[in-house]
Amino acid sequence: MAPENQLSGKPLIIWDFDRTIMDDDSDRWVVVEMGLTQLFNQLRQTLPWNSLMDRMMEELHSQGKTIEDITNCLNRVVLNPQIISAIRAAHAHGCDLKVLSDANQFFIETILKNHGIYDCFSGIITNPTSVDEAGRLRIFPYHGSAVPPHGCDLCPPNLCKGLVLNKIQDPTSQAIKKRVVIYIGDGGGDFCPTLKLGGEDHVMPRKDFPLHRLISKSSTPIKPKVHEWSNGEELNKTLIRLIELVSLKV
Repeated sequence: MAPENQLSGKPLIIWDFDRTIMDDDSDRWVVVEMGLTQLFNQLRQTLPWNSLMDRMMEELHSQGKTIEDITNCLNRVVLNPQIISAIRAAHAHGCDLKVLSDANQFFIETILKNHGIYDCFSGIITNPTSVDEAGRLRIFPYHGSAVPPHGCDLCPPNLCKGLVLNKIQDPTSQAIKKRVVIYIGDGGGDFCPTLKLGGEDHVMPRKDFPLHRLISKSSTPIKPKVHEWSNGEELNKTLIRLIELVSLKV
């Protein structure tokens, strides 16, 4: 049995999606590109976010828009080449890459597949989707009928990223070597998992975005080492440096 504090050789890299892998927000992209802005704004204060996006998909279906139309819209998303390079390099180094996002399964998978990097990730944890018998895209909360409520005050009701991170790390199993975590994100929802990280881990907040501001003013000690980034080039350079650093230490 491996000692509890023994580290494995390759880090676990957790990626947020919106405004991290994708420079824009995938929900906003579809709403704007498919002409739903007016209805979205009308309903914004009346529905939870997941229910609102599910309602947007209902509206598209009522207009005769198909899954192929939504796919074509998502295929117009441009990813920063430096971000793509960072993902491919991390995968080539043998790191375990996962997406942990409050977007949704269909949007994320479609975009990653279109840019040829879907297979770089061992898992995508996000709000699930399905296509019903009528051909309408449905969007559901991660903490829904299949996953119980999380009760975390820091996170939205539909997804606690800190709870998911704990499950990924499996801290109850002493048979599993502890992996160094590199967490890359930008939003307020990334603060909870940041607080779950240890002193051997690393967090990469996007500079001047909500996660960066929350870390900067936190009254709770931040245990992981903090590495800011502003753009794809900085993210790429910082991530590769951290991967090499972690690999040398273990």
